[in-house]
Amino acid sequence: MKTEINRERLAATFTELCEISSPSKKEGAVASYLQQKFKDLGADLIYEDNSATKTGAECGNFIIRFTGSHPELKGLFFSCHMDTVEPGEGVKVIRTEDIFTSGGDTVLGGDDKSGIAAILELITSLKEDNTPHCTIEIILTTCEEIGLLGAKSLEYEKIQSTCGYALDSTGIDHVITGAPAANKFIIKVKGTAAHAGLNPESGVNALSLTAEALSKIAVGRLDEESTRNFGLIQGGAATNIVPELITIHGEVRSHSRDKLLTYTQEIVDTFNTVIKKWEEQQPGGDPRPSVECNITADYPVLSLEESTPVIQRIKQASKKIGKELKFIVAGGGSDANIFNGYGLPTAIVATGMDKVHTVDEQLDLNDLVSLSELLHALTT
Repeated sequence: MKTEINRERLAATFTELCEISSPSKKEGAVASYLQQKFKDLGADLIYEDNSATKTGAECGNFIIRFTGSHPELKGLFFSCHMDTVEPGEGVKVIRTEDIFTSGGDTVLGGDDKSGIAAILELITSLKEDNTPHCTIEIILTTCEEIGLLGAKSLEYEKIQSTCGYALDSTGIDHVITGAPAANKFIIKVKGTAAHAGLNPESGVNALSLTAEALSKIAVGRLDEESTRNFGLIQGGAATNIVPELITIHGEVRSHSRDKLLTYTQEIVDTFNTVIKKWEEQQPGGDPRPSVECNITADYPVLSLEESTPVIQRIKQASKKIGKELKFIVAGGGSDANIFNGYGLPTAIVATGMDKVHTVDEQLDLNDLVSLSELLHALTT
């Protein structure tokens, strides 16, 4: 049986949240707003961690706890991030019947304030009706949009729940049970600068070496589990100077740890081979080129089997309220990947947001109500 969600209160909360600017690293205002909201709702714990010293954000991550009153239900957590992408300053929400949009010159901020609004409505309705519920922990992170920085610096030892749900996906009525791991890389190819017209023979063209290596490396979708991309290239000083240094930024993603390692190593090996080939063709050549490859593990694989308690719980909750959910595998990374890497099984739940990261972003109130009903079923 579904609980009755207060639609207009939920709509007002969502609007108010979106109109508080909170681009990555500038989450201070929305954090203050949420601290007061949860204090007014009688939270048993409102804890701000020390992650700001690592992320450079205006505030840390927050862990909020409402102790349960239902003896048979295990506690769980809900996670959302407080930051939005740019342009996210001065958002003005426009409501047309049940559809929310921005004024057209900013994002709306439903990513991820739709999830936060649903959590606030959940807690408010539980308190209002004095409904028995499990212990609920709420994790609010910073800097998700710029590399999951808040989640990477979260004080996990403060969390009591053993599993939870990240409310952070487009669409509605689906749950993400799988997401790839990712490696980021920075490659620096160093040649030698020289005047391109007077003495090009004295130079080593780093751009040519880079282009040769890139021509040998497949990009895009590599197989059904993996992708690879070179997304940013920088270098050169002027048209009449042989380019001395080229820097490339990119990523590899895969649902397979072994493939992730293989496709990443392939990049390193290819660049090293190109440099070695230059040296073989010009024995004793001076100066000589070099390459530096820096690989960083960005986030681990998210993979949840159907039998996992966190998946079984949301299946039972959806059945209780007559909701049919789809369970899917996605191609992006989120805070949930980090939580799973720390041993906290975390499924990603769709919140209704649409066209995110664009000024055309929108959200349907009916979807937000549907999400709130699901959260109520999960906790009661």
